Amino acid sequence: MSWTRRLLVVLAALAAALLAAPSAAQAHEERPVTLPDGTGSVPVYRTGEPDLLVCKTDRADFERRISGFPDALKARNLKLFERCRTSGYRHLQQAVDAVTGPGKNIAILPGLYEEEPSLPAPKGECARLKAPDSKLGYQILSYAQQAECPHNQNLVAILGKEDLQIEGTGAARTDVVIDAKYRKLNAIRSDGSDGVYFKNFTAQRTTFNSLYILAQDGFVIDDVLTRWNDEYGFLTFASDHGLYKNCESYGNGDSGIYPGSASDINDGYGYEVPRYSIEITGCRSHHSMVGYSGTAGDSVYVHDNEFDHNMGGASMDSAFPGHPGLPQNHARFERNLIHDNNADYYRYVADGTCAKPPAERGYEDGVVCPQISMPPGTGIITAGGNWNIYENNWIYGQQRAAFFLSAVPAFIRGENALGKQTDTSHHNRYADNHLGTDRNGDSHPNRTDVWWDGQGDGNCWQSDTGASTPRSLPTCGDERGAVSGSTDRIAGEPVKLAQLLVCADYDVQARRLPAGCDWYGARGIERIEVQAALGIAVVLVLVGGVLWWRRLRSSRLATAASVLGVIGLGLDVAGSTMGLAATCVPAVALLLTGLWWTGIGLALRATRPVLAWVTVALGALTLLDALDKGVFMIPWIPLSPAWIRGLLGLVWVVWAVVAAARHGERGAETETGADGDDGDGAAPVPAPPAPATATTPEGDAS
Repeated sequence: MSWTRRLLVVLAALAAALLAAPSAAQAHEERPVTLPDGTGSVPVYRTGEPDLLVCKTDRADFERRISGFPDALKARNLKLFERCRTSGYRHLQQAVDAVTGPGKNIAILPGLYEEEPSLPAPKGECARLKAPDSKLGYQILSYAQQAECPHNQNLVAILGKEDLQIEGTGAARTDVVIDAKYRKLNAIRSDGSDGVYFKNFTAQRTTFNSLYILAQDGFVIDDVLTRWNDEYGFLTFASDHGLYKNCESYGNGDSGIYPGSASDINDGYGYEVPRYSIEITGCRSHHSMVGYSGTAGDSVYVHDNEFDHNMGGASMDSAFPGHPGLPQNHARFERNLIHDNNADYYRYVADGTCAKPPAERGYEDGVVCPQISMPPGTGIITAGGNWNIYENNWIYGQQRAAFFLSAVPAFIRGENALGKQTDTSHHNRYADNHLGTDRNGDSHPNRTDVWWDGQGDGNCWQSDTGASTPRSLPTCGDERGAVSGSTDRIAGEPVKLAQLLVCADYDVQARRLPAGCDWYGARGIERIEVQAALGIAVVLVLVGGVLWWRRLRSSRLATAASVLGVIGLGLDVAGSTMGLAATCVPAVALLLTGLWWTGIGLALRATRPVLAWVTVALGALTLLDALDKGVFMIPWIPLSPAWIRGLLGLVWVVWAVVAAARHGERGAETETGADGDDGDGAAPVPAPPAPATATTPEGDAS
């Protein structure tokens, strides 16, 4: 890294430190874990008779539950029920505890399982465990503490069981329901249990996750439903060789599907990789804060799913510390339906609903309590990710943007090394997606297709991308890795960074919804972008107007330039109110403002030469910024022209105030034009010589 670039990185990191902050809520806090060594494999479904059975004993209730089953399935369940009444278990935890070796199958017969022995609050030594508290209030227990007190946090705890298969025997996944009744963090926790296979049941109503898989090499989630949780439906963490298929989740305060810290097996590769650690296919995640999310969601292959009617469709990030595998890299999304993710769940935080106990919030009636800050109305959000591929997805009906891409400086995740501060938002490929149309070809436009803060190297988009901010984007070549017009910016656009700063100041527990952010409903003059544009316009109109009146009002060039400047600043304010609308107004505003500065700079050159050339330079930077935002992103430059223009603009304002305020003779500036003429283009007429005066020998005037 050259010394100039290193200096810019320092400046960018300082700016990021001022203009970025992590959300007050933590995505997921867990004991320190290491990623698996990758020697495992994806487990295979086993047929045949189960080894252990779980059922309730009320025969009338059981017969009612299976009355609509196909005859063969009904007969099988009746046979299993008779066996279970004599040699089975009444609670899933009892069956899990009875497993003494690998390769066992547990069958759960249709019924509601509240696991009553596991529900009570901890007592005795379990009530006095010493462990750090998470920011959400629960204890971060070690594996040994989980084993010692498995039901402090878990309704069902599966600890150290290998190749265990748990399957519901109903006709649908809702025939077997495991219900935590909002009294446990997790309905089912599978921890260090390689090769676990879950199939055909529902888990629900927790204060964190319905189904939690941790530190495992090999798992399958097959035809399982999770719903109504404070945080996640499915949470798989620090695991490898995983498969989600035909699953469903809804009603979650964070995401339905969360493959956080998936095994980081592809770090160091480009787009072509040997394999993926987690595969997710055939699932639907809807009516949650976000359908899919993954802090350090590395090496995840997500295809042929549907993410709809959430606040956001899918999100991956590098924004939270304590997650192995940061920064996030190598997610691959293909053939997914991502549509109509425009829900407004922040209103339940504002009106106090989310301050009630979980059981009283109305989750079953559609209430969701969003746990973190995120831009609603967005299809795919990438907040600090690298080498992600988004191809051949249908993304439509988003009221904000199909794609949202921003960088996250490394100090946010707890890494302060200078060389890492700009290590996110690189080589993300968005190609061959169907934007604004459904699978039938019907039009369902997104408000805009791309929102990008401008930071990163090697990011590219398909050439048919519609409305976007910035208006012009680097395009992907036919081959992966080929990018036309690639940029390598070490900091995002300053206004966008300021917006991210304001919007990140969210806290669901404190009921703090940031003012000034349209994510939470701010409109018009309430929005930070509009306030910033209006404030800057007022300052420049006042300073520029005083400078023109005091020094340049006789110059036609300065007068014409000032008129353009006022129009440009007005357009800048108008453009800021348009938000994500497809418009060239911001670029035109910059063009006119650049001509203003250039014009008054030329008008000043005869009398204030240094200020004049600084002003001309400011005009040139503004014109360059207009080109960068409205025509094409200028390659090779490490910072957007907006950064240098903003810094130089501060200097100019102070200098212009001083120049306008100076007392004394103004003739050369007010009586003549910028070229030393009289303002009409004619040569100046010499002033007549002053009459001679007589003096006394002492030099006094006579």
